[in-house]
Amino acid sequence: MNFASDNTAGIAPEILQALVAGNDGFAMGYGNDDMTRAVERRIGEIFERDAAVFLVPTGTAANALALAHISPPWGAVFAHAEAHILTDECGAPEFFGGGLKLVGMPGLGCKVTPGTLADTVSQYEGHAPHQVVPAVFSFAQASEAGTIYRPDEIAALAAIAHAHGMKVHMDGARFANALVRMNASPAEITWKSGVDVLSFGATKGGAMAAEAVVFFDPATAANMAERRKRAGHLLSKHRFLALQFQAFLANDCWIRLARHANAMADRLAAGLTAAGRPPAWPVEANLVFVVLPKAVEARLKAAGARYYVRRSESLPARLQPDQCLIRLVASFATREDEIDRFVTLAAKA
Repeated sequence: MNFASDNTAGIAPEILQALVAGNDGFAMGYGNDDMTRAVERRIGEIFERDAAVFLVPTGTAANALALAHISPPWGAVFAHAEAHILTDECGAPEFFGGGLKLVGMPGLGCKVTPGTLADTVSQYEGHAPHQVVPAVFSFAQASEAGTIYRPDEIAALAAIAHAHGMKVHMDGARFANALVRMNASPAEITWKSGVDVLSFGATKGGAMAAEAVVFFDPATAANMAERRKRAGHLLSKHRFLALQFQAFLANDCWIRLARHANAMADRLAAGLTAAGRPPAWPVEANLVFVVLPKAVEARLKAAGARYYVRRSESLPARLQPDQCLIRLVASFATREDEIDRFVTLAAKA
């Protein structure tokens, strides 16, 4: 019963096999191999765009380097207050961005509304040169609460950002999980809705360590190659990043893996609801959050269940002293039997 994270799962068999097969022979280093070039082209095809693509090994690197590239050191990056870039990246965006400022905003379900964005950005205008300047709006797809932004929501937020001269960045660590929930294409929920730069995640979807920074306007990516190298995120044996992405994207493997994870999250949510423990937020990706009595949480832990207890200001109602919020994450490797056992243990007496 391991629901701690999709990072706790192993490597998807298709990707592991690709790494083993690709280990034979020799290939040029530092991204100068044919495999890397093919993967960069393939990502462009998926997004129906001539994009500039840079592979890196971690999501923190993808987010931090992307934000550093599109914000000056005196820029403000606006995001939800509980976004990964603010709470889980140890100051990496500020470090690589030379001192850029992260500005958190409130919002139920870890989502920012257009009104909140507009109001917050307005507080950082009209006081130059004494204040940081609005530079980027960043949002996670799916969000830290497992909720997703639909194309019209993205377009409305992007319109506000662009009107203020800002770029739009999407943290797509769970991009595939969000995508399969919508009747939309990768292009429709990114650049066609106003996204300028995407951190396209494969690690949480089943890879070992593979992420891509995707610039939908290649001109914006000038000198990103040097930034990646200077940051220490250009691998010498770069083909092993590309091999992971090649297998991840081949034959819609990434879509199939995401659909399984989402289906397991749906099963978990349905079971918990039937057991009197409905999710705290709509289950729109592969994350399920549920409020439990602390006594029930202790019972689950004692039975060997693995998950994280979370704090959040984005809940519709405050927790009572005897309650806690737990996060459950399904992955490509999650099984029905572990879900059913968890639900039985969590059920109301």
